[in-house]
Amino acid sequence: MLAPSGRSYKDFRQQNPGSALLLDYIRELCMSLGDNVVEDVRMHRVVFCKSMTFRWFADIEPQQDHIIIKIQKSRKEQAQIFQVSAIKQVSELGDTFRDAYEQIH
Repeated sequence: MLAPSGRSYKDFRQQNPGSALLLDYIRELCMSLGDNVVEDVRMHRVVFCKSMTFRWFADIEPQQDHIIIKIQKSRKEQAQIFQVSAIKQVSELGDTFRDAYEQIH
């Protein structure tokens, strides 16, 4: 399925081969949070939203040697920003992803 932007995750992944395994892990984690998770693939990042209202809860942006993850629980709070370079670091954020997904409206 193409993202609302018209870009596919496959295209995005090919642009970021050095981060591909970590990106796949983050994507799988976000998509597993619920049936209403929408993936919006943009030029330099992937945003995960809750339903078609596009209330985003995770923004993933690959860099040269790490990935910046922004996690937002509500529009009134500032997003938490994390830099990760290993699957272990992402797995430690599992509850943070889940909380953001459940709280975003």
